Amino acid sequence: MSHRLAFIGFGGVGQGLADILIKQEDTLSQQYGFETKVVAITDMMKGSVYQPDGLDLKKAVEVVRSTGSLDDYPEEPGLIRDLDSMETIKKTNADTIIEVTFTDVKTGQPAIDHCKAAFKSKKNVVTTNKGPVALAYEELNELAEQNGVYFGFEGTVMSGTPALRMPLTTLAGNEIYEICGILNGTSNYILTKMEEGLPFEDALKEAQAKGYAEADPTNDIEGYDVRYKTVILSQHVLNVPVAIEDVACKGISDITLEDIEEAKNNGKRWKLLARLKNDGGKVTATVGPEKLPLDDPLASITGATNAVTYYCNLAGPITLSGAGAGITETGYALLIDLIHFQGKKEAVTS
Repeated sequence: MSHRLAFIGFGGVGQGLADILIKQEDTLSQQYGFETKVVAITDMMKGSVYQPDGLDLKKAVEVVRSTGSLDDYPEEPGLIRDLDSMETIKKTNADTIIEVTFTDVKTGQPAIDHCKAAFKSKKNVVTTNKGPVALAYEELNELAEQNGVYFGFEGTVMSGTPALRMPLTTLAGNEIYEICGILNGTSNYILTKMEEGLPFEDALKEAQAKGYAEADPTNDIEGYDVRYKTVILSQHVLNVPVAIEDVACKGISDITLEDIEEAKNNGKRWKLLARLKNDGGKVTATVGPEKLPLDDPLASITGATNAVTYYCNLAGPITLSGAGAGITETGYALLIDLIHFQGKKEAVTS
């Protein structure tokens, strides 16, 4: 039986997952027995369509990309239009909500309310929104467990690079006593270009021109984006709650070419790092620029790439690197969660 999905939000990330489901449909079915049916799409700017028997996903993507609106999705028997996000969550026959709305990271809204409504409606949620996981992890996890549903958020830290699932599965049995990571591609790109001789402002403009940095780059260059990801790593990987305000945070905007050169002359390289130290269940978490020796695995990470090192009592330090952003990569993160959930569900029922 097909797993029924409803998209709440259908911007780049949502369309990225839709593209994967369309292109990989046969492979996913043959290799994993993974079959989905998208029954609803609701987007504040693009409109809403709901078809209990399943939408033509390829047609929905084509319409949105050609007209910017779902209003031109063709009429068909049983099609319902104009449901808002909450109605889509509560009233449709979806099994899982794909929550990829534009969310205020400072409040976690509207994603937090979307997750709560889904769990209370006995529906699973997969999301790439950092806000609800960083700000309401314990509450949402508890609500999901109470209602016997799944909460997936692999893409909140390093997009499609499995920074959350890998340490909990592949590294199972280790005590992870420290985590250190480059978790923001924009800041890493800027530091890389500065090492090539570009002043900070010029490197930032280049990052913006390439789409790595927003028009307002504050969240990236001041470390705020990394701070939210640091909290998620502490809560989910170390199983120790940490509040946003307890993470000391400093960005890279004060770093000069002179600082870069001084580090280079001493065989070191500046990186903006998230660092968590776990001392018997007490976690110290910081975000800030550090000078790393060149033989540190994280020192070799250049451009917009992300990476994280897990310090394990049995396996030693393990470093994972990969894309920390991107439409396809983040869409893939949602797919990881969906496949993982199916595997868990099959294990329970078998």
